[in-house]
Amino acid sequence: MKKVFLAAGLMMFAGVTLAAGKPCEELKSEIASKLDAKGVQGYTLDVVDRNDSAGKEVGTCEGGTKKIVYTRH
Repeated sequence: MKKVFLAAGLMMFAGVTLAAGKPCEELKSEIASKLDAKGVQGYTLDVVDRNDSAGKEVGTCEGGTKKIVYTRH
């Protein structure tokens, strides 16, 4: 019975951790490295509020409260 409670507790902790989402700067650097690997040049990645409509959304972070937008120069 203790194992069941332990497993349930661990699963609840993992769910909360996943719901928090990635930090924006970490996700932004991952996206930038993927774009650089594909040879994309002349772009900007910006972290904005979820409701901001500037640029093309390429990712969400911090539990969906912010998003990363891509703009090409």
